[in-house]
Amino acid sequence: MTKIKEKTVSILVNNKPDVLARIAGVFSLRSFNIESISANVTKDPGKSKIILTTKGNQDTLMTIEKQINNLVDIIQVSDLTKIPSIRREMILIRLKVSTANQNSIIQVVEKLHGRVLSKEEGYWIVEVSGDVDEIDAILARFDKLGMDDFTRTGTVALEQIA
Repeated sequence: MTKIKEKTVSILVNNKPDVLARIAGVFSLRSFNIESISANVTKDPGKSKIILTTKGNQDTLMTIEKQINNLVDIIQVSDLTKIPSIRREMILIRLKVSTANQNSIIQVVEKLHGRVLSKEEGYWIVEVSGDVDEIDAILARFDKLGMDDFTRTGTVALEQIA
């Protein structure tokens, strides 16, 4: 049986139209899902870095990586799963706040080194960051405290230099 793995990939590209669409097309042709994606211009405005995560067996993931490498405007593809790197997500959570749960919310936010960004009557918006497992645990924790809605960035990552 083939083991399904999660992979985080950093793709340095020329900052041109349709590059992201071509990368997504590689996944679409193989019927693979992109679990999360983040794209932004680098220090050099002519280049962008795309961080994406996906799941699959090792052979399929290697094939996708090779096909992405062959696309026009791809400069470098790095498998951040195989090298020391920092991977983080940020989440914004809208919570229903009352006198019954307000102190508990404050305690959890402080313990997680989060921030309350907005306090409206009956609702707060909180920001917290962590790795994927931490974010999943944070969601479970805030769900019990009155989570109304949330949005998460997806994984952002940067390779460490030894």
